[in-house]
Amino acid sequence: MTFVSGQTLAVDGARCEHCSLHSRCLAMGLEGEQLAGFDALLKRPRPLKRGEVLVHQGDRFSNLYAVRTGSLKQVQVHGDARDQVTHFYLPGELVGLDGIGSGECAGNVVALESTYVCELPFLQLEALMQDSHTLQHRLFRSMGEELRDHQRMMCLLSGRTADQRMASFLLGLSERFRLRGYSPSCFYLSMSRGDIGSYLGLAIETVSRVLGRFQLQELISLEGRQVSLEAMESLKRMAAEGAGRHSGS
Repeated sequence: MTFVSGQTLAVDGARCEHCSLHSRCLAMGLEGEQLAGFDALLKRPRPLKRGEVLVHQGDRFSNLYAVRTGSLKQVQVHGDARDQVTHFYLPGELVGLDGIGSGECAGNVVALESTYVCELPFLQLEALMQDSHTLQHRLFRSMGEELRDHQRMMCLLSGRTADQRMASFLLGLSERFRLRGYSPSCFYLSMSRGDIGSYLGLAIETVSRVLGRFQLQELISLEGRQVSLEAMESLKRMAAEGAGRHSGS
């Protein structure tokens, strides 16, 4: 996913100024010595194969990771209970923000496809932020976006129908793609239907039925994992019907 599975990076594309996501990552707005300092703390983009674990649940927090290409999922392991997918990470987004407060990684972070991440040692990043209000602002904005995503997730699981959950999920992805300069109406679903079901609290069979129903209603079209939102306003109305509704109401 930039959004082509298996995309590789040239070695000379490791520097921020050569990155296609430069204008949408933490480095946005940095110039001169500040950009050079940010470049200096970055390690060479790390390649991950599909299914490879970037961090493990409970690991000591030490780094943030900027997704350069590809995508990842976060999975929380609950002993004998079923593992829970809690987040998906897309290009331009940061992995590890939830570890800043607790000091440990909140879940296993696993590549959904061939993925490259840029490693940002947090102690060095903190030192750099002391001299850069721009960098501070970008980090706080990223933290706010992740908090908003988690709030959206809570709404998704709060007394809403399967159709409303799926509509909200697709619209949420659409908005995240739009903010990062990609098409908001046509994108690749790197996550499996099982992952989507785990994230939305739905059985995999329900996910398949809802997607099939959306196609019959001409709300979306699907070709493999490529999804096109054909009736954005109808999806928005469907998602809004469940907004603010709580279990037991």
